[in-house]
Amino acid sequence: MRSARRIILLCLTASLVLAGTAQAAVPSSFFGVMADGPLLGPSADLDQEARMMRSAGAGTVRVAFYWRDLQPEAGQPIDWTESDRRMRAFTSAKLDVLPILVRAPAWAAGGDTREGAIPDAAAYGAFVSEFAKRYGNRLRHYQVWNEPDINRYFAADSAWPQRYVPLLRAARGAIKAADPSARVVAAGLTNKSWEDLDKLYAAGARGLFDVAAIHPFSKRVSNVVKIVRLSRNVMRRRGDARVPLTLTEVSWSSGKGESTFNYGWETTERGQATKVRDALTALARERTRLRISAVYWYTWLSPAVGDDESFSYSGLRKLRGGKPVNKPAFGAFR
Repeated sequence: MRSARRIILLCLTASLVLAGTAQAAVPSSFFGVMADGPLLGPSADLDQEARMMRSAGAGTVRVAFYWRDLQPEAGQPIDWTESDRRMRAFTSAKLDVLPILVRAPAWAAGGDTREGAIPDAAAYGAFVSEFAKRYGNRLRHYQVWNEPDINRYFAADSAWPQRYVPLLRAARGAIKAADPSARVVAAGLTNKSWEDLDKLYAAGARGLFDVAAIHPFSKRVSNVVKIVRLSRNVMRRRGDARVPLTLTEVSWSSGKGESTFNYGWETTERGQATKVRDALTALARERTRLRISAVYWYTWLSPAVGDDESFSYSGLRKLRGGKPVNKPAFGAFR
């Protein structure tokens, strides 16, 4: 009888331990990847790659939709052909999609044809509204622009916060009108992202986003976590302690010895795999304390070896002989 009781107690203890472990488990929605470059071109089977993302453990995918490609002429109906293809591939693979709505057509930006052309806020809001109406039943989050603190992507120099906030306000109104439960993700901020996040608050952005976003690039994993902490401190000070923070780009390039336009954190392919493993583990460990809602690895698929740009070597997979193959980083991610 005594031994029977001991067995029951042991079983109950084991059940409680397993239950606690299950509660602490990191959901697949925490791990995401970026879809861009050759993945969206003719070199890759997008449907197959999307299924591979899901089987590797990704729960979400971040992908840019270029307004200038969808509606290059004023008054022209939006061409949804390519965006439908992307949405179909990713949602069929049971991946949550985080769309980045970016790149203004010249007609909406006063004739400016630059990559970082800044659109009229009302025109941008109208585009976001059409996008949300079309895909609202398949989306939970929308990201409003990308890296506005970099002049190449948002041609406003030091005035970028004051120029970005009207776009954020217009986009939020459009998204919430289509789906009040949808989450508005602010643009990902890079470099000294915590300082730029503070500038965004100073420009009146509080209350216009449901999720903040940063791109904490650094040579050391410990410094990536430090950047997240610094950004979270800014959010606490600005009254947004409970607002989630997402890392919409985290990456290390494996371009050591290949790329010439470098940033100082390039490594080998095996070194990249170590960074993937260490970074995702460290960020998952801090996810509750720092209210990190998701981490997106940049990127899924790199072009073939030969490019000078460091980020061209950041993929978990790469093209070789015209076909996608795994890098060591893929196994580390999985």
